[in-house]
Amino acid sequence: MMGLMADRIALIAERLEDEDADRLIEAVAGARRVFVMGAGRSGLVAKAFAMRLMHLGLQSYVVGETITPSFGPDDVMVIFSGSGRTRTIVDIAETAKEIGGRLCVVTASPKSGVATIADVVVEIESSRDAGADASSEFDRRQMTGEHKSFAPLGTLFETAAMVFADAVISRLMELREVDEKQMKTRHTTLE
Repeated sequence: MMGLMADRIALIAERLEDEDADRLIEAVAGARRVFVMGAGRSGLVAKAFAMRLMHLGLQSYVVGETITPSFGPDDVMVIFSGSGRTRTIVDIAETAKEIGGRLCVVTASPKSGVATIADVVVEIESSRDAGADASSEFDRRQMTGEHKSFAPLGTLFETAAMVFADAVISRLMELREVDEKQMKTRHTTLE
């Protein structure tokens, strides 16, 4: 199953638009502060991204936490949402747009409500047809009666979004000339 997921994520990465990724990186790199959010498991991806941004030395906040400050026009919000339709996410995104900050969305649904109001949309394609190897595995599973999905619910989106977020961090490390030693100085000491 891990091999099937890895194959699919590699295919998703190949299809990702580099220009969209570059625009997200540019937005984050130029922001005064970065706010992140997502619901459910996508929210966990957002929190992991916020942690790494903090390790890089950027001011990052998770929307909804008690210590999150007010959002402003010089800020960027990065949303992780597979469906792009979660009501609370859409409502908060609309408010962020009214305030004037930049809105970046990582989604599997580039025509969804939250994506249509975003300044930057990165599509993580989790619903396209499988590549040749995964396709033959699908055929084998159908022939043997194994009809269960190898990645339930939003797993492929969330996993690919996490890999994408870590790739963004790697690129920001290069741009900011930050190495792991510097990042480690910002890692928690209270564990």
